[in-house]
Amino acid sequence: MTGIALATLVYGATGSALLSALSMFGSSFAQVVGAMTLLSAADRIPPRTAIAGLAAFTGLTTALLALPGLPVAAVLAVVLVQGLAASIGGGVRFGLLAEILPADGYLLGRSLLNMAVGAMQIAGFAAGGALLAAFSPATVLLSGAALSLLAALVARAGLTRRPPRATGRASIRATWQGNRALLSSPARRAVYIGLWVPNGLIVGCEALFVPYSPTAAGALFVAAALGMLVGDALAGRVLPARWRRPFTTPVQLLLAVPFLAVAASPPLPVALVLVAVAAIGYCGSLLLQDRLVELTPADLRGHSLGLHGSGMFTMQAVGATLAGAVAQVVSPAHAMAVMAAASITVSLLLAPHLRRTPPTAPAPAAAPEKVLVD
Repeated sequence: MTGIALATLVYGATGSALLSALSMFGSSFAQVVGAMTLLSAADRIPPRTAIAGLAAFTGLTTALLALPGLPVAAVLAVVLVQGLAASIGGGVRFGLLAEILPADGYLLGRSLLNMAVGAMQIAGFAAGGALLAAFSPATVLLSGAALSLLAALVARAGLTRRPPRATGRASIRATWQGNRALLSSPARRAVYIGLWVPNGLIVGCEALFVPYSPTAAGALFVAAALGMLVGDALAGRVLPARWRRPFTTPVQLLLAVPFLAVAASPPLPVALVLVAVAAIGYCGSLLLQDRLVELTPADLRGHSLGLHGSGMFTMQAVGATLAGAVAQVVSPAHAMAVMAAASITVSLLLAPHLRRTPPTAPAPAAAPEKVLVD
């Protein structure tokens, strides 16, 4: 709700596809800063405290975005601060999920979590589009802020108190040590690239939905969320374990190829079907995450999944920015074709590395760090 409302607000005020895309996905730029400085906190803060606190912070800062007359520069500044705080959120949540579930149940659990997120994205984009037809973007932003505060209460009341997964205090040095340990393995590096780059480029296509079709952007986002939900269900419930590696590259190609047809500006019903089919390919990240969990020691698991999340969101911001910049020169439809072609190219180049990357023993965890600031 807040994403589509903010993109609509900025696009209406500026007429810029680039600024509209940045308002929706620009917070992800701060994720790379968080990944370099804050990520060690993902395993060193009690999960319930972190999840509830981040939801409350998101709600309060989203309310700021609804202030009348807020300059676009201030809007983008708030969005970046939100992204910095959120950089540890994925590590906390996914690390908690891996802690709760048995080792062989992570992919199914992550699939179920993705399906829940996909269902709420469908509801959120549909509600956002409907509310924007009746109310101002500021009103929709305030509604989203209220829901984030509600999420904080749900997390505080509904989650069991658990201790941190790692000892020591969070610090920049501990974050760097963890990142070095994770990226030292060629197997994990190939998985990280597969998780970050092809998907991020396709998010650039989605970032152009508002300028591509201002009146139908909500429907396009709903179609994408629905396709992602179907893909997660198939990967979690249907695809046998022995097929997960061979299917990784094909589903990543599926994510991009339909956007070549969307770029031809087909009728809206056809475009909705193409976007939904493409989004099924997002399940490729589930297959790669399952392998990443296998390759990571338990006391670095939150850090590892947080690094995946921060890198993914950063590449989404890069993809949105690139797509917006290309759309300043050519039409949004042609910019989608450029981003889709780039994603296909990366997936094909990465395929041999993923095929010959066997599971390896997890790297040793980084030594606990006892200082708060270096």
